[in-house]
Amino acid sequence: MLVLPLSLLALGAMMLGARGGFAARFSPAKLGPVEGSSVPQVTFAQIGGQEMAKRELVEALMFLKESARTRQLGIRPLKGVLLVGPPGTGKTLMAKAAANYTASVFLAASGSQFVQMYAGVGASRVRQLFKQARTQAEREKKSSAIIFIDEIDVLGAKRGTNASHLEYDQTLNELLTQMDGVDSEGDVQVLVVGATNRMDLLDPALLRPGRFDRIVQVDLPDKAGRLHILNIHAAGKPLAADVCLEQIAAETHGFSGAHLENLLNEAAISALRAGRQEVTQADLREAVEKVMLGEKSSRLLQKEERERVAYHEVGHAAMSELVRPGSVASITIVSRNRALGYIRQASQDDQYLYTKDELLQAIQVCVAGAVMEEIAFGQRSTGAANDIEQAVNLAKRMVFAGLSPLGIVSSDLPAAELNAAVVQIIQEQEEEVRKTLSARVEVVQRIAAHLLRQETMGGDEFRLLLAAKQAS
Repeated sequence: MLVLPLSLLALGAMMLGARGGFAARFSPAKLGPVEGSSVPQVTFAQIGGQEMAKRELVEALMFLKESARTRQLGIRPLKGVLLVGPPGTGKTLMAKAAANYTASVFLAASGSQFVQMYAGVGASRVRQLFKQARTQAEREKKSSAIIFIDEIDVLGAKRGTNASHLEYDQTLNELLTQMDGVDSEGDVQVLVVGATNRMDLLDPALLRPGRFDRIVQVDLPDKAGRLHILNIHAAGKPLAADVCLEQIAAETHGFSGAHLENLLNEAAISALRAGRQEVTQADLREAVEKVMLGEKSSRLLQKEERERVAYHEVGHAAMSELVRPGSVASITIVSRNRALGYIRQASQDDQYLYTKDELLQAIQVCVAGAVMEEIAFGQRSTGAANDIEQAVNLAKRMVFAGLSPLGIVSSDLPAAELNAAVVQIIQEQEEEVRKTLSARVEVVQRIAAHLLRQETMGGDEFRLLLAAKQAS
């Protein structure tokens, strides 16, 4: 199995419901648990990897922080900020830091808490939340309150798209009314901060000026951002002298802040399990693979299957090093979840655009395991199914990007033509891989034998073996 960098996987494949209980019949206006009501202790300095998003949000918060100046200039008050980004990127932390920055009362709820099966419940809960925010701010002598609604796409989905659309529509209409300030009271400014990873589902009325005026992208962190996040979460953990967080940051392209926090936690657990007092680089590498692929499996393979897996993975690794030197991070025949073995690729620099040659090389690496099986054993196995799926997705991306022999194509290209183009691309790359690996059979055999004895090897060790065998 080939584990591609998450950015390249995105090229090929681009990873709450509230239920009303019996008591809801008697207290339809009850919102349920709302997180916090005083100023959170989270600051922007504690959030790593989101420098651009933090700058945009701080700029928007000037409407609350310097309300006197904005009123003097006749600036319309900001009603809402929408945080958009994948799960685990820190949207909730950003909302809490916003409340801390502006010294605002903070209330948090999930979009699913508002919509129930009984008509009118959701609208009542919206009114209750806004009233609670104003009341709490007045009690604590604050001039502003921030209401954070996570998964706002549940509450603010396009009207008429749900089966029980009447309740959804009433709830959304009440949110729009409250944001417009029709029921505003006192001198408390209320800012609604919404979070979603599906902005396309939101009703257009929510996004017009005067509602969610600002949209802040909270994207996956780049390499520098990942290093910042790793340093933040490593602060309370004893690290061994061999730990290089910069290298871990380079190998975790596509990881969110939540993934990185979990990675360091898993590394610390690994050190605890081994009875060590410090977290080592080996613990961190093990944690990277656990976060990506899951826990090790206890399944035992037959001797012939183990050999096939070893040749398969060495085929992947050899082709990866030939087309992109330094790309192999690790290679193993230890099972994890459904993978009987795998190589993990990593790059020293984040990459977001790919040329035709780079995509063809990625396809070659995908099919190299199956081709090596054919060379060594005469036929391939079902173990290559995931690799072929990745190769097909990459080939499809090539076709729709205008990088195939078909040239520029429409998105409604007939399935037969698309399939023919994909098959042609993959078959041509398989032939190239077959020629390349056939000329290096002895090298692959020796490295596979070493892998069978050792089960796992790092990228540096693999490169030393590959270079030594090629030189001989």
